[in-house]
Order: sequence, then C-alpha cells, then structure tokens
Amino acid sequence: QVQLVESGGGLVQPGGSLRLSCAASGSIVSINRMGWYRQAPGKERDLVAAKTSGSSTNYADSVKGRFTLSRDNAKNAVYLRMNSLKPEDTAVYYCYYTNPLTGVDYWGKGTLVTVSS
Repeated sequence: QVQLVESGGGLVQPGGSLRLSCAASGSIVSINRMGWYRQAPGKERDLVAAKTSGSSTNYADSVKGRFTLSRDNAKNAVYLRMNSLKPEDTAVYYCYYTNPLTGVDYWGKGTLVTVSS
C-alpha cells in the first residue's frame, strides 16, 4: 500500500505564492511518476504538473511559468511551488503516485487552495 499526504494549502491573495508538499510512504518503488492534479468546484480533475520519464516535467498550459514541480528522492516527496496565483487557481490539489511496475495510481486526500482577496 501507498499513502500520500499533502500539505501547504490555504488562503492566499491574488499574486501571492504557496508551496504544496506531498510525502509518500509505504511500498514506494520510485517517485519518477509523481505529480499534481487539481479539481475546481464543478469541474473535472485536471493535470497540473507531472514528472515524466527522465527529468522532464509536463505542466498545464495555464500554469506554465508560474508553477514549479520539484522532488526529493531521499524523502519520497514532491513539491509544487506556485507563484503569481490567480483566482482561477482555486481548487483542491491532489498529489498522485503511479507504481512504475504495476501502473496502479494512488491519490492523496487533497489540499484546498483558495486564491481570493
């Protein structure tokens, strides 16, 4: 089993910054396939940022240049630095992990980010 625990969400004003953290524990093979999705009220869950094979990272067009995904292999953790936040970034942010051997996806419970003045 894999457990993912997100933290770092909260209320921030437009233009502000937040850093989300996700710590993975349990049967972790490799954190190469970890990243973040988000789900705004009334909308589907969409990809925000994800590590691909190797060192590349995919970002949603709406967050390119503002969000940065990083990871700490020693801690089995990934982080999402979010700058220049906009009201439309308001959502529940979910961390995910994909077991590279089985292809099974695991999800955290989510952390709420609210961007509002």
